[in-house]
Order: sequence, then C-alpha cells, then structure tokens
Amino acid sequence: MTKQQYIEYLICTPGGNYTCTNLANHLEGQPGTSHDAISDFLRRAKLTPRSLWEVVQPLLNDGPNSCLIVDDSVQDKRYSKQIEMVKLQYSGAAGGLVRGIGVINLVHTSGAEGDFFPVDFRLYNPDGPGGDGRTKNEHFRDMLVRAKSDKRLQANTVLFDTWYASVDNLKLLHRTLGMFFVTCLKSNRLVSLSKEHGYCHLQEMVWTQEQLRQGILVKLKELPFLVRLFKVVAPNGDIDWVITNRDTLGHDDTQRPITVQDVHEANGLRWQIEQMHRELKQLVGTEKCQCRKARSQRNHLACCYLAWLSLKVAAKQACATLYARRASLFREFLRAQLRNPTIRAYQLS
Repeated sequence: MTKQQYIEYLICTPGGNYTCTNLANHLEGQPGTSHDAISDFLRRAKLTPRSLWEVVQPLLNDGPNSCLIVDDSVQDKRYSKQIEMVKLQYSGAAGGLVRGIGVINLVHTSGAEGDFFPVDFRLYNPDGPGGDGRTKNEHFRDMLVRAKSDKRLQANTVLFDTWYASVDNLKLLHRTLGMFFVTCLKSNRLVSLSKEHGYCHLQEMVWTQEQLRQGILVKLKELPFLVRLFKVVAPNGDIDWVITNRDTLGHDDTQRPITVQDVHEANGLRWQIEQMHRELKQLVGTEKCQCRKARSQRNHLACCYLAWLSLKVAAKQACATLYARRASLFREFLRAQLRNPTIRAYQLS
C-alpha cells in the first residue's frame, strides 16, 4: 500500500465507505493490498502538515493583500468508543457537544473567489494518547508564527472567530507579527471609550449612524492598544461585534480607514474555510476512518487534505466545483448501466 493509492481511493470512493476493508476488497489480488497491509500503512507512516505545505506552496497567489484564516472543525466520532484522540467538544455543525477529533486549520486566500488553500493544520489532542498538552489558542499562535518565520508568507491580514480573540492572540498579531486582524467579540467583553467613562458591556453602547458605518475606536480590557469596533446587524437581527487593528497598527498612514463594508467583505472571506471543512467531510471522508490508533487517524487526515487538494486542482482545470468534478467520475458508469443494465427491472411487461 502506498500513499498515492490511499489518496486516490479517497478521491474516487462512492457511497462514503472509506474503511480499510472496503479498500482491500477492491484491490483484491494486488500485492501488498490486504486489510492488514493497509492498516499497517496507516499505523506506521508519519505524514505531517509539512507534506501538505510542500504541495500547496506553488499554488498560492501570495502577497500583502492576501489573508490567512484560522478556524477549527470537529470530526464527528460520536459512536466510537475505542478511537484515540476522541473527546467531548463543541461542534458548530452539530450545534452542541459531540465526541470527536478536533482539527485547527490555517487557510490562505488571495481574496479571489475559490482561490483558497490549507497551508497548515493541527490536531487538538491535549491529554489523550500521544497528547501534546497544547490548547487550541497555543496551536493558533504557533501556526501563525511559523507561517511568517518558516513559510515566509506575505499575507498580512488574519481572520478568525470569537474563540481565538483572546488578549494573548491579539497581542501576538499586533505587536510581535505586525499583522492586521479582523475578528468578532463575545457580547460579554468589556470595552472603554475613554478613561473618564471606564469600561462598559458592548450592549450598553449607543451608536450613531455614522459610527455604524465607520466604527468606534475603543480599548479592550487588558489589551494595551486601541482597536476599531463595529456593530454589524444581520437582516435577521443577529449582532456581530467585530474588531480590527487596521487603523492602529501604523503600517501606512495614507491608507483609508476601514469601514463596515470592509468588515462584511472580510467576513465573507472567512466563510471560505467553512466551505473547505464541508468539502473535506463530504468528498474525501475525513470523519470516516475507523482505525483506533492516533497515528492512523493522523495519517488518514493528512491523506484527506492531499485528496481534497487533488480534487481542487482538477476542479479548477475543469472550471467546475469540487462536487461536480467528483460526480463526473461516476457519470460514464451510470451511462453504461442505463444503456445495458447489469440488473434489469424484474418481471415488467
């Protein structure tokens, strides 16, 4: 069993059956493709995010106007009892707590539609077998430091949600890495408009129409620099409290101030990582591996990213979506069956 065979299996398997048994059954008779050989490959290989980066790097349209997006995803393993790294954690897809494997992703986007690629990922395993003791926020900081120091990415803006909007993360981006950020706050965060007025909750602030367009410079509790705060009201009445340091970092004094429209556009880019999470689960089976060992799960996920990347490149060449490109693999089979069905309708006159 080779890495190429396993990746190609992930790409072309219909029906969502991504088990070692299914692969072995369809490679029957080929040397080194028994169930045990496949399990041994997943257990003994050591595939890392570095292997993804080496393949992705030439595909990036990187520059100062590019963005990095950070978000996490839970691989649902709610029915598993023996798989290592599985723990109870919050899943946005499930809308609550679920047993699963957490993955933190770093995605690069040029800003153009569909032009996004994963450049790093980490498995959240603080205390399980082979655990590293790291929190999600520690993985967040490490990936961004390495994106600048090792990968030499020029992307200068980072987009992320409320989970990662901690003081330590914001200080790292602003003071250490010198990067812009656009993120959301939880409604219980305290802000100050001036020393005289002290701190207040976000819901207590009164906004003018001009402030709704241009935002307000505020100080977050324990954060040693100002940020611009926006109150973004959705059509259904939901409110997002968005902050950015774009006005206060001081890269370019001639740059126009950020507006609420810019915030909307940044949030639109952030949904690209959600699209990738959905495609990884639905098209290449990130959640479907039933191997028990942590190393096997890590290697399966690493192969899933490479399978997704293969589909991404093929879809771009065909000017199609990933779903359409993968569906095209089975189109000729369906046409052949309709012309000459293997199983015909029973006793129809």
